Amino acid sequence: MRRPLIVGNWKMHGSLQANESLVQGVVARWSGVHLAEVGVCPPAVYLSQVSQLLASTNIGCGAQDVSWAETGAYTGEISAAMLADVGCQYVIVGHSERREYHAESSELVARKFIAAQSAGLTPILCVGETLAQREADETLAVIGEQLQAAVELAGRKAMTAAVIAYEPVWAIGTGLTATPEQAQEVHEFIRDQLGEAGAAVRILYGGSVKPSNAAELFAQPDIDGALVGGASLNSEDFYRICQAAE
Repeated sequence: MRRPLIVGNWKMHGSLQANESLVQGVVARWSGVHLAEVGVCPPAVYLSQVSQLLASTNIGCGAQDVSWAETGAYTGEISAAMLADVGCQYVIVGHSERREYHAESSELVARKFIAAQSAGLTPILCVGETLAQREADETLAVIGEQLQAAVELAGRKAMTAAVIAYEPVWAIGTGLTATPEQAQEVHEFIRDQLGEAGAAVRILYGGSVKPSNAAELFAQPDIDGALVGGASLNSEDFYRICQAAE
């Protein structure tokens, strides 16, 4: 049985004071024993603060990006070992915003995937299509290419120690959400592409996930949780999404 996973991606939001208030609200609501696994990914400058606030809780900490390099003269970059050193368990790789705004190729994302696993982190590999690609009926081809780059470099077995997040680009921050049927079709395709390893891989949905649509999405057989954006910045909304995964 795949354990449900909900991860909050705070993106470029937060402050020392706001982070403390948000974490306290989430921890207070999510105390006790739960079926679902929960984590949050704050901006890099707040990772030490948030990981310390989450110490001895049932909520994990992750980063939003990582360098492909282990060490060296890479100004502004942060290695996977550094993320592990400050208490991270997860790291997002290949988010559509990184692919679009920073021109990250699927090959570079795959190298970041390997770097994360080499340092003992669980990579959350993001894949997703634009609205134009969906309207051109290219969704599965695009997803297949993004996924295959990581599979070819890391191998199918490595996928069992990773998480995949399907995030249709047209649904991120727009208020639009893929229907449960649309999301399920892509999740099933991803699982099939992974062969025997697919049964063990958790595949999350991301794209305007909120309390009002979470349960319907999680009811699909191949949706194992969510990568949550805006709703993760509100402790009550985030809690309700986590609760829906139970």
